[in-house]
Amino acid sequence: MALVPPAHFDADACEVARSLVGMVLRRRHQGVWLAAAIVEAEAYYLEEKGSHASLGRTPSREALFMPPGTLYLYYARGGDSLNISVRGEGNAVLVKSGRPYVDRRSPAANLVYMHQLNPGSQGRRPEHRLCAGQTLLCRALNLKVPDWDRRLFDPRTFYLEDVGDRPELIRARRLGIPVGRDEHLLYRFVDARHLRSATQTPLGRGAIEGRDYQRLAPR
Repeated sequence: MALVPPAHFDADACEVARSLVGMVLRRRHQGVWLAAAIVEAEAYYLEEKGSHASLGRTPSREALFMPPGTLYLYYARGGDSLNISVRGEGNAVLVKSGRPYVDRRSPAANLVYMHQLNPGSQGRRPEHRLCAGQTLLCRALNLKVPDWDRRLFDPRTFYLEDVGDRPELIRARRLGIPVGRDEHLLYRFVDARHLRSATQTPLGRGAIEGRDYQRLAPR
């Protein structure tokens, strides 16, 4: 397995966000490995108004100012959200959504645990929506602020793996950015093959290519 080292995050926030799409988060839970492939990631910079760091350095945001690769978890919409610090104090990437990932290390039988951790409000949540949002992803992998904020990935319990996937990428506006807080910036990267598992498709009604999103050439 190709574990992603902390040095990978010592790079520009948009470059890191782009690189994370298609990588796999693995979390050990009750003796088994749960896994989710990242579908969507957003970049944030200290100097732009949409970032948490722009609001100032506080104990709850300290991870944003720690070395690249430090995990920053915070509460959003009643749930936990996963971010990773990158090059430059205050800069980070938000892991916005994912999809369940199955292989020998994380077989399909392990999905039952993810469903138990993240049940739907009206019955079993569809598999393609199990990790389709920043709080849903953390819930399905049992990632919590008290356990992981200000920590590094740990190959024994929670790590990021490059499985060699090279997705088709769309670069788009970030979600949930208030008007006047740099909402126009195209700092969101989405796997075009798995739009059903994105928080929200960037190709919705009214979206204009070149203004609201771009299709990126593969690398």
